[in-house]
Amino acid sequence: MSKQFRTALLLTLGILIGITASITGNVMASKESTNGLPLNELRNLSDIFSRIKSDYVEVVEDKVLLENAIKGMLSGLDPHSTYLNPEEYKELQIGTTGQFGGLGIQVGMEDGFVKVISPIDDTPAFHAGVQAGDLIIRLDEKPVKGMTLNDAVNIMRGKPGTAIKLTIVREGVDKPLVISITRDIIKVDSVKSRMLEPGYGYVRITNFQSKTPADLLKAINSLKEEYGSELKGLVLDLRNNPGGVLNAAADVADLFIEKGKLVYTEGRIENSKFEFNAKPGDTLNHAPIVVLINGGSASASEIVAGALQDHHRAVVMGSKSFGKGSVQTIQELRSGGAVKITTARYFTPSGRSIQGEGIEPDIHLDTFKITETETDKVSRLKEADLGNHISNPDKSDEEIKKENLAKEESEKNKKVLAAEDYQLHEALVLLKGLSILHPKS
Repeated sequence: MSKQFRTALLLTLGILIGITASITGNVMASKESTNGLPLNELRNLSDIFSRIKSDYVEVVEDKVLLENAIKGMLSGLDPHSTYLNPEEYKELQIGTTGQFGGLGIQVGMEDGFVKVISPIDDTPAFHAGVQAGDLIIRLDEKPVKGMTLNDAVNIMRGKPGTAIKLTIVREGVDKPLVISITRDIIKVDSVKSRMLEPGYGYVRITNFQSKTPADLLKAINSLKEEYGSELKGLVLDLRNNPGGVLNAAADVADLFIEKGKLVYTEGRIENSKFEFNAKPGDTLNHAPIVVLINGGSASASEIVAGALQDHHRAVVMGSKSFGKGSVQTIQELRSGGAVKITTARYFTPSGRSIQGEGIEPDIHLDTFKITETETDKVSRLKEADLGNHISNPDKSDEEIKKENLAKEESEKNKKVLAAEDYQLHEALVLLKGLSILHPKS
């Protein structure tokens, strides 16, 4: 056995023993503890290492081989555990604060291909028409099959202004789609808001960053100020929200829930067990909430939807969510990189695990395209339009005409909303019904 190989083998064994020690916390230099190591598998690893060093068509540095071995160990665990080199770790840190480079899609792996969890609002991928559930099979001319997720992500990232072609397989479409996207710096405002109708607010959370709870509170207060009073109801849109920071999700749910559990986690090690509980106070003063979710709603967005659903604080509407019920812990390494490893599963307040299952909406509602018929465009004749009609004792004809014009304008706006976003239109209808049945005192 060569000196170089012995050194590499000892290093490899040292790494593996060190990893085992960090997991069990009780590796000892005794015969009993040594028997716990998979010696046959370690021999296989050393044999393969030696074979690559001696037979591979090109010389490969020990550092590269060992780094690839680490990547393989992690990627073989689940789709979310991974090794991050220093550059990738730095980009991840930037991403959680709201700005990063790339196309603007959250991705995972499925059957060896890159699966789009969701496009991020107002990004190049979003405007190019990439959809949640798309499978990316080629990046330019490179097949994705055989790549790690990090490899694929590194190819998709690049200098702003440069283009990349994604070949995509989409459910319901016969042939693969080729979509060209120009890379850009992605700046994500995680909270967007507007008034749907007087008193009925709309807030969309695109992803969960550390600043999301504060931005959400600010948005709700701005809607209250615009309306001049407490809101009658709120639509919370979590569609195509791929998740983000766990604490941010708990703090968002806490804005609407006054007491009890929000979410809890369970894992093998003690510091993976957390329980988040609500603090007193409801920023909406008990006004009704409708939460919109779909197959692109994952992780942190499922935590919020599940908490509001379990506490009967909101009606969840839309389609079944993605089903990512695991928690990843990022541990910085001495090299400047990091390991992202799944350390726990999270559970909704009632004890539900949504891992692989997702959140079932209270009201299932698919996406439809609504069009106006010719009949809808014709104004119907009313009593007030008839000649010599009997006058209203409470209002003049002029007042009635003004009210009717205002109502017609409101109906036009509703039709526009229904055509643009049918699910949001239905959420508003439900929200108004809840507000009428259960008015705030």
